[in-house]
Amino acid sequence: MEGIFYLTDDQNKKRFVQIDVDKYGAEYLQDLIDGLVAESRKNEESVPLDEVIKGLKEAGKLDE
Repeated sequence: MEGIFYLTDDQNKKRFVQIDVDKYGAEYLQDLIDGLVAESRKNEESVPLDEVIKGLKEAGKLDE
């Protein structure tokens, strides 16, 4: 893929990726990172939205 470069280790295994930000833009890179974060958290316990809102209000970070 143009603008995507793989860096390999001593055994020629792909270890890292370089992405040309000028070609794909920072928004694309942020979307990629967001996807990786979401994937890493998929097995975490979730919290109901009403509990999150209640906690934010109690902490003064959300208007009543």
